[in-house]
Amino acid sequence: MQDRSARHRSRTAAAVLTAVSLLGTAALAGCDAGRDGTTKGAAAEKQRPPAKPGPLWDRRPGSVAAVGDSITRGFDACSVLTDCPEVSWATGTDSGVRSLAVRLLGESGAAERSWNHAETGARIAQLPEQMALAAKENPDLVTVMIGANDACRDSARFMTPVADFRASFEASMRQLRAGAPKAHVYVSSVPDLKRLWSTGRGNPLGKQIWKLGICQSMLGDADDMGARAVARRTSVQERVVAYNDVLRKVCAKDRRCRYDGGAVFDYRFTGKQLSQWDWFHPGRNGQARLAEIAYRNVTSARPPT
Repeated sequence: MQDRSARHRSRTAAAVLTAVSLLGTAALAGCDAGRDGTTKGAAAEKQRPPAKPGPLWDRRPGSVAAVGDSITRGFDACSVLTDCPEVSWATGTDSGVRSLAVRLLGESGAAERSWNHAETGARIAQLPEQMALAAKENPDLVTVMIGANDACRDSARFMTPVADFRASFEASMRQLRAGAPKAHVYVSSVPDLKRLWSTGRGNPLGKQIWKLGICQSMLGDADDMGARAVARRTSVQERVVAYNDVLRKVCAKDRRCRYDGGAVFDYRFTGKQLSQWDWFHPGRNGQARLAEIAYRNVTSARPPT
């Protein structure tokens, strides 16, 4: 009897210890529980925002479509008042320029799998229509260079308002995404028009050509250094900077869009890069430099800063 009683007391003590242990664990868990019954760790996990997906970028696209203005059409690069798309920085086939398409796809690939939908004289308001055409090609990459004509007007007061510029570029991106949701987009900054003025004004022939009506908001009365002329040029420069800020911010919202980081705006071009016909548009040399900038940025492992 004593042995059975001892065994009974031993089993009872073990049961009590187990119950105490379980109650202690429950109490500790209860102290860490939230009002909704979840633990603090679970609540924190629940409140943590999901990680944002990183940018997507194809450094070796298999086809290229270009949209934009006269620069992408190679205007005045080969002969006066004429488009010359074969020397376009984006899709041209000229061996001296070695366009972005040629560098990415080779000469035969560029001829077969690149398309140029840019239009001479185009402003940002025409870009959605160009984007729709580009989307129909189902390209891997779309290049964008637009905005110079929005700042280059007969008078600075006619420049495209920044809000309108933004609305048109956003509409352009929506238009592209509606038809080509996976296309990558390389966006070039608007060139530095004030540097164009300071570089070209040293050429007497260039200044005479400018008087025919080229970009009067910046290039008009090229030798006038009075307060009003200086203020006019400054306002154009500030508008170009604002346009580039729009291009950067809108592009940043799209995972498959890459802005050039201001590389074209910052490029320190000289008269060697300008057209001999108008001292405004890029000549062959200028087109080649634009192609170099684009290729470097498109194939970079990281986007420009």
